Amino acid sequence: MKIISGRENPEYKEKAIQYFQNSWSEVLPIIYEDCISNCINAPQTLSQWYPLGKDNEIIGCANLITNDFISRLDLYLWLCALFIDEQYRGQNYGNLLIEQAKMDTKKIGFSYLNLSTDHIGYYEKLGF
Repeated sequence: MKIISGRENPEYKEKAIQYFQNSWSEVLPIIYEDCISNCINAPQTLSQWYPLGKDNEIIGCANLITNDFISRLDLYLWLCALFIDEQYRGQNYGNLLIEQAKMDTKKIGFSYLNLSTDHIGYYEKLGF
């Protein structure tokens, strides 16, 4: 199992874009293409994309972003788009991605990670 830094591994860009678009199909596809491409090319950004790899396939994903389409522009950073392929759920892979996002949040100087979700029970178990 490997958490891939989208910024540090731009060779995963196209595969990551396709995975995020397929996993979050209700979101306009251009949004993920634009966000991932600009995150990779930006000289300084707080955003990070985390594809989760297993056996050369992406099986999950999460994002660390500055704004999750909410009105609270005073809060940074946000976890969004956490997704694990159905056959891999229940194996703690979501928590691996969350812990990576939390570590990166602290590494760049923020004390906590924000979240907007309808899956309250799941995230409460993980410390949100």
